[in-house]
Amino acid sequence: MTSLLKDLCLIDGISGDEGRVREYIIDKIKDFCDYTVDNLGNIIAVKKGRKEPEKRLMVSAHMDEVGLIVTSINDDGSLNVSAVGGIEPAVILGKKVRVGDRRISGVVGSAAIHNISKDERDKAPKLSALSVDIGASDKAQAQKYVKPGDSIAFDSDFVKLCKNKIKAKAIDDRFGCAVMIKLIQSEIEYDTCFAFLVQEEVGLRGAKAAAYSINPDVAVVIEATTASDIPGAEGEKRVCVQGKGPAVSFMDRSTIYSKELYKLAFDIADEKGIPCQTKTMIAGGNDAGAIHTARGGVKTIAISLPCRYIHSPSSVADVRDIESSYELIRQLIQRI
Repeated sequence: MTSLLKDLCLIDGISGDEGRVREYIIDKIKDFCDYTVDNLGNIIAVKKGRKEPEKRLMVSAHMDEVGLIVTSINDDGSLNVSAVGGIEPAVILGKKVRVGDRRISGVVGSAAIHNISKDERDKAPKLSALSVDIGASDKAQAQKYVKPGDSIAFDSDFVKLCKNKIKAKAIDDRFGCAVMIKLIQSEIEYDTCFAFLVQEEVGLRGAKAAAYSINPDVAVVIEATTASDIPGAEGEKRVCVQGKGPAVSFMDRSTIYSKELYKLAFDIADEKGIPCQTKTMIAGGNDAGAIHTARGGVKTIAISLPCRYIHSPSSVADVRDIESSYELIRQLIQRI
């Protein structure tokens, strides 16, 4: 799982530009299932099991990651940008990025500290105050390498931290993609539809189209979610804790999850001895928000990997949680 996740995280694929991720996934699953790619770019993969189920099951994860997009080029050669997905500007200031299909190296910059007022120094920077420096001397030189509309992805290595941790960009949600690839490559009990979705970070767009096409009775959404088990966060605001297994949601800002499936996840965890925890804060959302209201309604559950510093170039996850999440999802799919 760690090796597969590394490969996926090192691929650039911000929302609306998931092509490289899609190509990698197709290469990994093409010999193990039937698949199609819809007009938005979702991969819909049908894995045959030993039996045909009574209910149609959709298992999903999104391929896209947060990033930036070039909006214009300044006379000095710097790039004006806009966010693609939810990004905190302070998190990306000074970070390395890759721009466009040619993966031009750049750095996210802002005005020098001696050129801003004291009031501005005490405030978090706004995205409009940031730009990307690719080293161009002027606009004409920059235009040889980049253009408005080019995607900008974080330039971040995949690194092992101490014994159990890994650091990478795009763990949200290449983790879910890795889980589904491994499940498709294995033997499963029942026919299952796996959906690798686009454009989650900009409004659950791929999920809406895929859920309409698949028309499932039940859905399992595999995600990554905020782990705030760091200094300064107490109680429910820690959301979930690394090393204690996957986080199961009862509610977030876009979905009230099936109570039946929520209970089933914890029953399976207890029965199989799999570490599992409740996501303790009602916040955020994921593709379940679009899936659970599709057509006549879909019973939905979200199983999430606890992830520190999510939506940043340096997200951190625990390998033990990756393995226990995979096992819970595998058992849950079979039981459903």
